[in-house]
Amino acid sequence: MRRSTGPLDLRAQAILRAVIEEYVTTAAPVGSHALVDRYRLGVSSATVRNILAELELGGLLTHPHTSAGRIPTDEGYRWYVESIIDAAPVPQVEQLMIRHQFGQVEFASEHWFRLAASTIASITRAAGLATPAKPAAAHVRRMDLVSINDRLASLVLVLREGALKQALVTLDASAEQETLTAAAGLLNDLVDGRTAAQIERALAAIPDDHPQAELARRVGERIVRTLREYDGEAVEEVFSDGLLNVMGAPEFAQSDKLRRVFSALENRTYLGALVGTVAAGGRVRVFIGHENAAADMQEVALVLAPYGRPGRAVGVVGVLGPTRLAYPQAIGTVRFVSGLMNELVDHLYA
Repeated sequence: MRRSTGPLDLRAQAILRAVIEEYVTTAAPVGSHALVDRYRLGVSSATVRNILAELELGGLLTHPHTSAGRIPTDEGYRWYVESIIDAAPVPQVEQLMIRHQFGQVEFASEHWFRLAASTIASITRAAGLATPAKPAAAHVRRMDLVSINDRLASLVLVLREGALKQALVTLDASAEQETLTAAAGLLNDLVDGRTAAQIERALAAIPDDHPQAELARRVGERIVRTLREYDGEAVEEVFSDGLLNVMGAPEFAQSDKLRRVFSALENRTYLGALVGTVAAGGRVRVFIGHENAAADMQEVALVLAPYGRPGRAVGVVGVLGPTRLAYPQAIGTVRFVSGLMNELVDHLYA
Protein backbone atom coordinates (compact mmCIF):
# COMPACT_ATOMS: atom_id res chain seq x y z
CA MET A 1 0.00 0.00 0.00
CA ARG A 2 1.38 3.38 -0.99
CA ARG A 3 1.28 6.45 1.13
CA SER A 4 2.72 9.92 0.69
CA THR A 5 5.99 10.48 2.49
CA GLY A 6 5.80 14.25 2.07
CA PRO A 7 9.02 16.13 1.34
CA LEU A 8 12.07 13.90 1.62
CA ASP A 9 14.70 14.74 4.19
CA LEU A 10 18.29 15.07 3.02
CA ARG A 11 19.22 11.53 4.06
CA ALA A 12 16.30 9.99 2.15
CA GLN A 13 17.15 12.15 -0.85
CA ALA A 14 20.77 10.94 -0.81
CA ILE A 15 19.70 7.28 -0.58
CA LEU A 16 17.09 7.61 -3.34
CA ARG A 17 19.60 9.35 -5.59
CA ALA A 18 22.15 6.60 -4.86
CA VAL A 19 19.63 3.85 -5.70
CA ILE A 20 18.76 5.50 -9.01
CA GLU A 21 22.34 6.14 -10.06
CA GLU A 22 23.39 2.62 -9.08
CA TYR A 23 20.50 1.07 -10.96
CA VAL A 24 21.15 3.21 -14.05
CA THR A 25 24.73 1.91 -14.04
CA THR A 26 24.13 -1.77 -13.24
CA ALA A 27 20.54 -2.52 -14.32
CA ALA A 28 20.37 -4.75 -11.22
CA PRO A 29 18.07 -4.25 -8.18
CA VAL A 30 19.92 -2.34 -5.47
CA GLY A 31 20.21 -3.59 -1.90
CA SER A 32 21.22 -1.84 1.29
CA HIS A 33 24.64 -3.51 1.49
CA ALA A 34 25.60 -2.31 -2.01
CA LEU A 35 24.62 1.24 -1.07
CA VAL A 36 26.62 1.19 2.17
CA ASP A 37 29.65 -0.33 0.44
CA ARG A 38 29.72 1.99 -2.59
CA TYR A 39 28.34 5.30 -1.33
CA ARG A 40 29.43 7.36 1.64
CA LEU A 41 26.01 7.60 3.24
CA GLY A 42 27.24 7.80 6.83
CA VAL A 43 24.53 5.41 8.13
CA SER A 44 24.24 1.70 8.87
CA SER A 45 22.82 -0.94 6.56
CA ALA A 46 19.82 -1.31 8.89
CA THR A 47 19.06 2.41 8.64
CA VAL A 48 19.34 2.25 4.86
CA ARG A 49 16.90 -0.68 4.80
CA ASN A 50 14.38 1.31 6.84
CA ILE A 51 14.66 4.30 4.53
CA LEU A 52 14.35 2.08 1.44
CA ALA A 53 11.14 0.67 2.92
CA GLU A 54 9.82 4.21 3.49
CA LEU A 55 10.70 5.20 -0.07
CA GLU A 56 8.88 2.13 -1.36
CA LEU A 57 5.80 3.00 0.69
CA GLY A 58 5.95 6.46 -0.84
CA GLY A 59 5.85 4.99 -4.37
CA LEU A 60 9.36 6.11 -5.31
CA LEU A 61 10.89 2.62 -5.28
CA THR A 62 9.62 -0.88 -5.87
CA HIS A 63 11.18 -4.33 -5.88
CA PRO A 64 10.89 -7.28 -8.24
CA HIS A 65 9.35 -10.27 -6.48
CA THR A 66 12.50 -12.29 -7.16
CA SER A 67 14.84 -9.88 -5.39
CA ALA A 68 15.12 -8.04 -2.12
CA GLY A 69 16.80 -5.16 -3.94
CA ARG A 70 14.90 -2.05 -5.01
CA ILE A 71 14.47 -0.37 -8.36
CA PRO A 72 13.09 3.12 -9.07
CA THR A 73 9.50 3.67 -10.16
CA ASP A 74 8.48 6.26 -12.74
CA GLU A 75 7.69 8.55 -9.79
CA GLY A 76 11.19 7.97 -8.42
CA TYR A 77 12.76 8.90 -11.72
CA ARG A 78 10.51 11.98 -11.90
CA TRP A 79 11.75 13.11 -8.47
CA TYR A 80 15.32 12.55 -9.66
CA VAL A 81 14.83 14.59 -12.86
CA GLU A 82 13.20 17.44 -10.92
CA SER A 83 16.09 17.41 -8.44
CA ILE A 84 18.79 17.78 -11.10
CA ILE A 85 20.27 21.23 -10.63
CA ASP A 86 22.79 21.12 -13.46
CA ALA A 87 22.54 18.85 -16.47
CA ALA A 88 25.82 17.20 -17.44
CA PRO A 89 27.35 19.44 -20.14
CA VAL A 90 28.83 17.97 -23.29
CA PRO A 91 32.64 18.06 -22.84
CA GLN A 92 34.34 20.95 -24.64
CA VAL A 93 36.39 18.67 -26.90
CA GLU A 94 33.23 16.90 -28.05
CA GLN A 95 31.46 20.24 -28.53
CA LEU A 96 34.21 21.39 -30.90
CA MET A 97 34.12 18.12 -32.84
CA ILE A 98 30.31 18.24 -33.16
CA ARG A 99 30.37 21.89 -34.25
CA HIS A 100 32.90 20.96 -36.92
CA GLN A 101 30.65 18.14 -38.18
CA PHE A 102 27.62 20.42 -38.35
CA GLY A 103 29.71 23.11 -40.04
CA GLN A 104 30.44 20.69 -42.88
CA VAL A 105 26.70 20.30 -43.62
CA GLU A 106 25.69 23.88 -42.83
CA PHE A 107 24.19 24.45 -46.28
CA ALA A 108 22.70 20.96 -46.64
CA SER A 109 19.74 21.01 -44.28
CA GLU A 110 18.63 17.54 -45.37
CA HIS A 111 21.70 16.20 -43.51
CA TRP A 112 21.15 18.14 -40.27
CA PHE A 113 18.55 15.77 -38.91
CA ARG A 114 20.52 12.58 -39.50
CA LEU A 115 23.59 14.19 -37.95
CA ALA A 116 21.59 15.42 -34.94
CA ALA A 117 20.18 11.93 -34.31
CA SER A 118 23.55 10.20 -34.71
CA THR A 119 25.33 12.75 -32.50
CA ILE A 120 22.80 12.31 -29.69
CA ALA A 121 22.94 8.51 -29.99
CA SER A 122 26.73 8.49 -29.89
CA ILE A 123 26.99 10.62 -26.74
CA THR A 124 24.11 9.13 -24.73
CA ARG A 125 24.44 5.50 -25.86
CA ALA A 126 20.69 5.52 -26.36
CA ALA A 127 18.59 6.23 -29.46
CA GLY A 128 18.80 9.72 -30.95
CA LEU A 129 15.73 11.26 -32.58
CA ALA A 130 15.24 14.32 -34.79
CA THR A 131 12.35 15.72 -36.81
CA PRO A 132 12.85 18.31 -39.56
CA ALA A 133 11.86 21.88 -38.70
CA LYS A 134 8.40 22.22 -40.19
CA PRO A 135 6.43 25.42 -40.68
CA ALA A 136 2.67 25.83 -40.46
CA ALA A 137 2.83 26.86 -44.12
CA ALA A 138 5.86 25.97 -46.25
CA HIS A 139 7.49 28.47 -48.60
CA VAL A 140 8.94 27.57 -51.99
CA ARG A 141 12.53 28.51 -52.67
CA ARG A 142 12.63 27.27 -56.25
CA MET A 143 11.09 24.66 -58.53
CA ASP A 144 12.07 22.72 -61.61
CA LEU A 145 10.39 20.57 -64.27
CA VAL A 146 12.04 17.54 -65.88
CA SER A 147 10.52 15.74 -68.84
CA ILE A 148 9.83 12.02 -68.36
CA ASN A 149 7.98 11.58 -71.64
CA ASP A 150 5.97 13.89 -73.88
CA ARG A 151 2.91 13.79 -71.57
CA LEU A 152 4.55 13.39 -68.14
CA ALA A 153 6.94 15.61 -66.18
CA SER A 154 8.62 15.41 -62.78
CA LEU A 155 8.05 18.43 -60.55
CA VAL A 156 10.83 19.19 -58.04
CA LEU A 157 10.16 21.69 -55.25
CA VAL A 158 12.89 23.02 -52.97
CA LEU A 159 11.33 24.54 -49.87
CA ARG A 160 12.83 27.43 -47.93
CA GLU A 161 12.68 25.30 -44.79
CA GLY A 162 15.07 22.78 -46.34
CA ALA A 163 12.75 19.99 -47.50
CA LEU A 164 12.69 18.64 -51.04
CA LYS A 165 9.35 17.52 -52.50
CA GLN A 166 8.72 15.72 -55.77
CA ALA A 167 5.52 15.02 -57.71
CA LEU A 168 4.44 13.88 -61.15
CA VAL A 169 2.53 16.21 -63.45
CA THR A 170 0.38 14.83 -66.27
CA LEU A 171 0.40 17.18 -69.25
CA ASP A 172 -2.65 17.97 -71.39
CA ALA A 173 -0.51 18.40 -74.48
CA SER A 174 2.87 17.13 -75.60
CA ALA A 175 5.72 19.30 -74.25
CA GLU A 176 9.45 19.15 -74.92
CA GLN A 177 12.03 19.90 -72.20
CA GLU A 178 12.60 23.35 -73.70
CA THR A 179 8.91 24.20 -73.15
CA LEU A 180 9.00 22.84 -69.60
CA THR A 181 12.09 24.92 -68.83
CA ALA A 182 10.37 28.07 -70.09
CA ALA A 183 7.28 27.34 -67.94
CA ALA A 184 9.54 26.70 -64.94
CA GLY A 185 11.19 30.07 -65.48
CA LEU A 186 7.81 31.78 -65.41
CA LEU A 187 6.71 29.86 -62.32
CA ASN A 188 9.93 30.46 -60.39
CA ASP A 189 9.24 34.19 -60.54
CA LEU A 190 5.74 33.53 -59.14
CA VAL A 191 6.49 30.96 -56.42
CA ASP A 192 9.74 32.27 -54.91
CA GLY A 193 9.24 32.75 -51.15
CA ARG A 194 5.49 32.09 -51.32
CA THR A 195 3.08 29.70 -49.58
CA ALA A 196 0.34 27.59 -51.19
CA ALA A 197 -2.30 30.28 -50.65
CA GLN A 198 -0.05 33.02 -52.05
CA ILE A 199 0.88 30.93 -55.10
CA GLU A 200 -2.79 30.17 -55.80
CA ARG A 201 -3.52 33.91 -55.95
CA ALA A 202 -0.45 34.56 -58.10
CA LEU A 203 -1.50 31.95 -60.69
CA ALA A 204 -4.64 33.95 -61.42
CA ALA A 205 -2.44 36.85 -62.52
CA ILE A 206 -0.74 34.91 -65.37
CA PRO A 207 -1.80 36.64 -68.64
CA ASP A 208 -3.96 34.45 -70.85
CA ASP A 209 -1.89 35.35 -73.89
CA HIS A 210 1.41 34.15 -72.36
CA PRO A 211 2.85 31.28 -74.45
CA GLN A 212 3.16 29.01 -71.38
CA ALA A 213 0.04 30.21 -69.55
CA GLU A 214 -1.93 26.96 -69.72
CA LEU A 215 1.06 24.76 -68.85
CA ALA A 216 2.18 27.08 -66.03
CA ARG A 217 -1.30 27.07 -64.48
CA ARG A 218 -1.51 23.28 -64.59
CA VAL A 219 1.91 22.87 -63.00
CA GLY A 220 1.12 25.66 -60.52
CA GLU A 221 -2.01 23.85 -59.39
CA ARG A 222 0.12 20.75 -58.75
CA ILE A 223 2.55 22.87 -56.74
CA VAL A 224 -0.30 24.21 -54.60
CA ARG A 225 -1.67 20.70 -54.02
CA THR A 226 1.77 19.34 -53.09
CA LEU A 227 2.36 22.17 -50.62
CA ARG A 228 -1.05 21.70 -48.99
CA GLU A 229 -0.42 17.98 -48.58
CA TYR A 230 2.92 18.79 -46.96
CA ASP A 231 1.40 21.48 -44.73
CA GLY A 232 -1.25 19.00 -43.60
CA GLU A 233 1.34 16.59 -42.21
CA ALA A 234 1.96 17.31 -38.52
CA VAL A 235 5.41 15.69 -38.77
CA GLU A 236 7.10 14.96 -42.06
CA GLU A 237 9.59 12.30 -40.92
CA VAL A 238 11.47 11.03 -37.88
CA PHE A 239 15.21 10.44 -38.18
CA SER A 240 16.60 7.98 -35.66
CA ASP A 241 19.97 6.48 -34.84
CA GLY A 242 21.35 4.23 -32.13
CA LEU A 243 18.65 1.58 -32.22
CA LEU A 244 21.26 -1.05 -31.35
CA ASN A 245 22.12 0.90 -28.19
CA VAL A 246 18.57 0.47 -26.94
CA MET A 247 18.27 -3.12 -28.15
CA GLY A 248 21.24 -3.97 -25.94
CA ALA A 249 19.44 -2.82 -22.77
CA PRO A 250 18.12 -5.74 -20.69
CA GLU A 251 14.70 -4.06 -20.55
CA PHE A 252 14.35 -4.78 -24.26
CA ALA A 253 15.54 -8.38 -24.32
CA GLN A 254 12.14 -9.08 -25.85
CA SER A 255 12.54 -7.48 -29.26
CA ASP A 256 8.79 -6.97 -29.75
CA LYS A 257 8.80 -4.32 -27.00
CA LEU A 258 11.12 -2.09 -29.01
CA ARG A 259 9.25 -2.80 -32.22
CA ARG A 260 6.06 -1.53 -30.58
CA VAL A 261 7.87 1.60 -29.41
CA PHE A 262 9.03 2.51 -32.90
CA SER A 263 5.63 1.65 -34.33
CA ALA A 264 4.17 4.21 -31.91
CA LEU A 265 6.66 6.80 -33.17
CA GLU A 266 5.42 6.18 -36.71
CA ASN A 267 1.93 7.29 -35.65
CA ARG A 268 1.89 10.82 -37.07
CA THR A 269 -1.07 11.89 -34.92
CA TYR A 270 0.70 10.92 -31.70
CA LEU A 271 4.02 12.32 -32.84
CA GLY A 272 2.46 15.55 -34.07
CA ALA A 273 0.80 16.10 -30.69
CA LEU A 274 4.08 15.33 -28.92
CA VAL A 275 6.05 17.78 -31.10
CA GLY A 276 3.35 20.42 -30.50
CA THR A 277 3.58 19.94 -26.73
CA VAL A 278 7.38 20.20 -26.71
CA ALA A 279 7.42 23.18 -29.09
CA ALA A 280 4.85 25.06 -26.99
CA GLY A 281 6.99 24.61 -23.87
CA GLY A 282 10.10 26.01 -25.53
CA ARG A 283 12.47 23.98 -23.32
CA VAL A 284 13.76 20.47 -22.65
CA ARG A 285 10.92 18.14 -21.68
CA VAL A 286 11.27 14.71 -20.08
CA PHE A 287 8.57 12.04 -20.43
CA ILE A 288 9.07 9.03 -18.18
CA GLY A 289 7.28 5.71 -18.54
CA HIS A 290 3.58 6.16 -17.83
CA GLU A 291 3.85 9.89 -18.46
CA ASN A 292 3.85 8.95 -22.15
CA ALA A 293 0.33 9.02 -23.55
CA ALA A 294 0.81 6.09 -25.95
CA ALA A 295 0.49 2.69 -24.23
CA ASP A 296 3.42 1.26 -26.23
CA MET A 297 5.69 4.07 -25.00
CA GLN A 298 5.16 3.44 -21.29
CA GLU A 299 8.35 1.45 -20.75
CA VAL A 300 10.63 4.11 -22.21
CA ALA A 301 11.80 7.63 -21.43
CA LEU A 302 11.93 10.51 -23.88
CA VAL A 303 14.06 13.62 -23.45
CA LEU A 304 13.04 16.14 -26.10
CA ALA A 305 13.80 19.76 -26.92
CA PRO A 306 12.41 22.04 -29.62
CA TYR A 307 14.49 23.98 -32.10
CA GLY A 308 13.71 26.47 -34.83
CA ARG A 309 11.68 29.64 -34.99
CA PRO A 310 8.23 29.51 -33.37
CA GLY A 311 5.60 30.58 -35.86
CA ARG A 312 7.88 29.85 -38.80
CA ALA A 313 9.45 26.37 -38.53
CA VAL A 314 9.84 24.12 -35.48
CA GLY A 315 11.22 20.60 -35.01
CA VAL A 316 12.45 18.51 -32.10
CA VAL A 317 15.59 16.58 -31.20
CA GLY A 318 15.83 14.08 -28.41
CA VAL A 319 16.78 10.83 -26.74
CA LEU A 320 14.77 7.64 -26.45
CA GLY A 321 15.86 4.95 -24.03
CA PRO A 322 14.71 2.81 -21.14
CA THR A 323 13.40 4.66 -18.09
CA ARG A 324 16.76 3.60 -16.62
CA LEU A 325 18.38 6.50 -18.46
CA ALA A 326 21.36 8.69 -17.53
CA TYR A 327 19.10 11.75 -17.31
CA PRO A 328 21.72 14.46 -16.54
CA GLN A 329 23.75 13.46 -19.61
CA ALA A 330 20.67 13.06 -21.80
CA ILE A 331 19.31 16.48 -20.83
CA GLY A 332 22.66 18.20 -21.35
CA THR A 333 23.22 16.56 -24.74
CA VAL A 334 19.74 17.33 -26.06
CA ARG A 335 20.02 20.93 -24.88
CA PHE A 336 23.37 21.36 -26.66
CA VAL A 337 22.23 19.81 -29.95
CA SER A 338 18.97 21.80 -29.98
CA GLY A 339 21.07 24.94 -29.54
CA LEU A 340 23.20 23.99 -32.55
CA MET A 341 20.07 23.33 -34.60
CA ASN A 342 18.73 26.75 -33.60
CA GLU A 343 21.90 28.34 -34.98
CA LEU A 344 21.50 26.49 -38.28
CA VAL A 345 17.83 27.46 -38.63
CA ASP A 346 18.67 31.10 -37.82
CA HIS A 347 21.26 31.01 -40.60
CA LEU A 348 18.69 29.49 -42.99
CA TYR A 349 16.24 32.32 -42.31
CA ALA A 350 18.83 35.09 -42.21
